[in-house]
Amino acid sequence: MGLWGQEAEATPYSRWELDWREGPARMRKRIKRLSPLEALSPGKYKENQDKNDNISQTNVENQDELTPKELESEPDEVAVDCTQLTFFPALHESLHSEDFLELCRERQVILQELIDQEKVTQKFSLVIVQGHLVSEGVLLFGQQHFYICENFTLSPTGDVYCTRHCLSNISDPFIFNMCSKDRSADHYSCERYGYGDMRELQQARFLLQDIALELFFRNGYSKFLVFYNSDRSKVFKSFCSFQPSLKGKVVPEDPLNLRRYPGSDKTMLQKWQKRELSNFEYLMYLNTMAGRTYSDYMQYPVFPWVLADYTSETLNLANPKTFRDLSKPMGAQTKERKLKFIQRFKEVEKTEGDMTVQCHYCTHYSSAIIVASYLVRMPPFTQAFCALQGGSFDVADRMFHSVRSTWESASRENMSDVRELTPEFFYLPEFLINCNSVKFGCMQDGTALGDVQLPPWADGDPRKFISLHRQALESDFVSANLHHWIDLIFGYKQQGPAAVEAINTFHPYFYGDKMNLSSIVDPLIKSTVLGFVSNFGQVPKQLFTKPHPARTIAGKPPPGKDVSTPVSLPGHPQPFFYSLQSLRPSQVTVKDMYLFSLGSESPKGAIGHIVPTEKTILAVEKNKILLPPLWNRTFSWGFDDFSCCLGSYGSDKILMTFENLAVWGHCLCAVCPSPTMIVTSGASTVVCVWELSMTKGRPRGLRLRQTLYGHTQAVTCLAASAAFSLLVSGSQDCTCILWDLDHLIHVTRLPAHREGISAIAISDISGTIVSCAGAHLSLWNVNGQPLASITTAWGPEGAITCCCMIEGPAWDTSHVIITGSQDGMVRIWKTEDVKMSVPGRVAVEEPPSPRGHKWEKNLALSRELDVSVALTGKPSKNRPAVTALAVSRNQTKLLVGDAKGRIFCWSTDG
Repeated sequence: MGLWGQEAEATPYSRWELDWREGPARMRKRIKRLSPLEALSPGKYKENQDKNDNISQTNVENQDELTPKELESEPDEVAVDCTQLTFFPALHESLHSEDFLELCRERQVILQELIDQEKVTQKFSLVIVQGHLVSEGVLLFGQQHFYICENFTLSPTGDVYCTRHCLSNISDPFIFNMCSKDRSADHYSCERYGYGDMRELQQARFLLQDIALELFFRNGYSKFLVFYNSDRSKVFKSFCSFQPSLKGKVVPEDPLNLRRYPGSDKTMLQKWQKRELSNFEYLMYLNTMAGRTYSDYMQYPVFPWVLADYTSETLNLANPKTFRDLSKPMGAQTKERKLKFIQRFKEVEKTEGDMTVQCHYCTHYSSAIIVASYLVRMPPFTQAFCALQGGSFDVADRMFHSVRSTWESASRENMSDVRELTPEFFYLPEFLINCNSVKFGCMQDGTALGDVQLPPWADGDPRKFISLHRQALESDFVSANLHHWIDLIFGYKQQGPAAVEAINTFHPYFYGDKMNLSSIVDPLIKSTVLGFVSNFGQVPKQLFTKPHPARTIAGKPPPGKDVSTPVSLPGHPQPFFYSLQSLRPSQVTVKDMYLFSLGSESPKGAIGHIVPTEKTILAVEKNKILLPPLWNRTFSWGFDDFSCCLGSYGSDKILMTFENLAVWGHCLCAVCPSPTMIVTSGASTVVCVWELSMTKGRPRGLRLRQTLYGHTQAVTCLAASAAFSLLVSGSQDCTCILWDLDHLIHVTRLPAHREGISAIAISDISGTIVSCAGAHLSLWNVNGQPLASITTAWGPEGAITCCCMIEGPAWDTSHVIITGSQDGMVRIWKTEDVKMSVPGRVAVEEPPSPRGHKWEKNLALSRELDVSVALTGKPSKNRPAVTALAVSRNQTKLLVGDAKGRIFCWSTDG
């Protein structure tokens, strides 16, 4: 059964793959279903996922299926009108167009991407690294865009050719060999990026050499580029000249010089010490500073084993014996093993006579094969593992099949195993499930290798394992000891006498600081060193040369306070959902809404959108939204001529009228995911994505970028999360569809609801989605898997009209959902985990469960808010419907707007 149940089996070539996009805290949570063509031939039909331009119209009705005729008619080469390629001399000036096309038709791929009248000013040879795949390429600098061309090369005269028509430009034999394997030779691509698309630029190592750059884009994707011809500094300067704002965002060679948190005087270390950053976020930050990257499996981010208990029925995070000793490396977790590694260190000195090769370990705690073996159930790691294993899977018993046995091997039993963990162990339950039903073979006892065997305390539920594992990482014990592990991996115990004393030295080849490859003249020796490094791993850059400071001790709860309730830090008031029974309505002042006292009516009518800013509360009426980032512009709809308008907040002045929206009929909803993107939909059933063009801060027009088809009745509500690049549309046809905001394509359709969708919301913290249909409330994860559902009320007056969601710390899997209803009531719901017995099969939408039972979320009503009762002590017979909800940024206030244009602010200090 596929990740989403039986529906996945309907498509014979359906396959799930991890999306490379990074979300908050650099977590990669998005899972995508490959199209039939991609599943059949992933090399040839590789999705150009980093681009968001020129995407053809999408019809999700037929997206998951292709008829045989369509399969047959798929063109092998992209047809192109050569008369339009007037700018090809920018690439090759010595040939006429006829000769050019005869020599290398593959270059049409590049010419199609070059914008009209583009002038390519610089060309650089490079190597593109994506996971375990390495391919030759060319980087082109244009005026407003740059282009990364894969499987192309520069000729000796500086002309661009595909690698089939021109000999490779790579002089390094080791890198050349890496490019020649594991890569489809007929896959040619060119990706276009605007300089403004880049968020950050980082200098990086590749094979222990400072020859790489990692480009981080605003949409969460990244590119890892290797410049083997010593061109990195030139490329680095070119990027900074084309995009001056990058200069302040460049991570320098010495990361300790730039440790300021964006927009803050505090360093990341200080924020972590004061518990303003989670342990996960800080570890991911240190990994990034030390050159660890998702893009290169040889330098993958490394995370610690934090637990030592994989046998108990329940996990006791208050018991220190539950945890691994973070002050010792994996090779010294037991006394016996520690002594053996010390003995090995001494024996090397005696036998070799060369002190430079003294080490405790000849293997490493992180390598490409370790990463691929952990994540082998989730493509693209499935293919990576096979490639690294020589084309086939390993013996089933030697593959990652049990968390407990892997811990015992790495901490106790196997002298050649000192592996640590990867970030996915703390946020991605899907990697523990064999969601694609890959046949890995059978264990010695005859059982087929499938899902990962989890500790008893996880109850066979990957989601519970990830949740408890993340709680363990953020626990008081780990917080008090994590700095010791940082000393070992990134700090002063990484090398030198302190590393010897800590039983933490590795073979000299693993250390980039110790290996000067340019000084090695013998190509055979150099190839041996590089082969060793590419197979067994690399030590991260050393970030600290002195002991890393400890984290501050968490405050103790006052007498009588619930221990499960977090203690608010100084200057950080406690969120209201920890004291729901104390909520009271208070007077609210809303800028420019003519609201002067508590509960006074607004002449503008029902509230449609509320935005709490740092200093004030902004609100607009129905059929109008405020536009980010300054919230000083409004977008309004619902006019008789079906047009839409852009206006100024607090003024009736219309800045611009957009009549081109009228052809799409009656608009019912809109959302603005970014300052230049507006999404509208309504009676036409079509979701329209518009680009708002601005010149010097002034609007110039609204251009239709994409139409998204999939609904069969009017679309009633929209929600978006820029953090996860997700758009959710809800319709009267009882369905919700998830769309990718970057590629503007269909992601998945949620199972049908009982009624038409009336409200939806999506969290920017976890990507969790809330959908409301009538009085029915449902909760889904970022990939559209069901989490919980409940009927909140009965009768038409109980229909939900709006909703919002608030979440505690990222490791807390409980959610608080707030709904506003037609009956004027605000209801606050909390999720709670309940163990469910599943006698036969699992539910259709659920992923396969490794055991016969699993944990599910229940939604429990925590509090009902009735303004009339709170103010007068009596319920009102004619309460106006709740039409808008919002939560203040520090989560201390709940703002409720109603059909009469009133806004109430609920808080504990009301």
